Amino acid sequence: MKTLVSVPLFLMVLCSPAMAEGFAIKDLTRLPESARKLPGGMESARVESGRMTILCTTCSTMVAVDVLTGRSTDGTEARFRAGETTPKMMEDQCRSRDPSCTLEKLEVGPGIGWLTIWNGGSTAVLFRDGDMLTIRGIAATPQEARGHVRAALQAIAPVIIGR
Repeated sequence: MKTLVSVPLFLMVLCSPAMAEGFAIKDLTRLPESARKLPGGMESARVESGRMTILCTTCSTMVAVDVLTGRSTDGTEARFRAGETTPKMMEDQCRSRDPSCTLEKLEVGPGIGWLTIWNGGSTAVLFRDGDMLTIRGIAATPQEARGHVRAALQAIAPVIIGR
């Protein structure tokens, strides 16, 4: 009978949230140099453990992308993965603050989240096992900001999130 009890306990430990993988890279200073650059002359101006700021030094207007890592402990990821919170619900909430807001669902490897575009710019939010990645873009137009956020999603997000 001890064997029957110890096997389920062993399985519970292996499947516990504490064993969840989360992001492959949590410390942004560990990003490879190639992931610190985006097309169009955009390079990291500052890199810290949980934040990287990428600026365009050759652009005629202000262009910036902020990459932030952290944790989400409020259940947003679980509700979004389960479909309790839908992209439409998120978009309606965003539109209540800015009628121009649009939102689309994102999946990057095992990461899940959304991309918004509004008058002030564009933001992508991705979750994996409680880790949260936020990529914010500011540019002359919201569409340009979205383009820079999408470039960061392609170049940086897979490296951070992992497989």
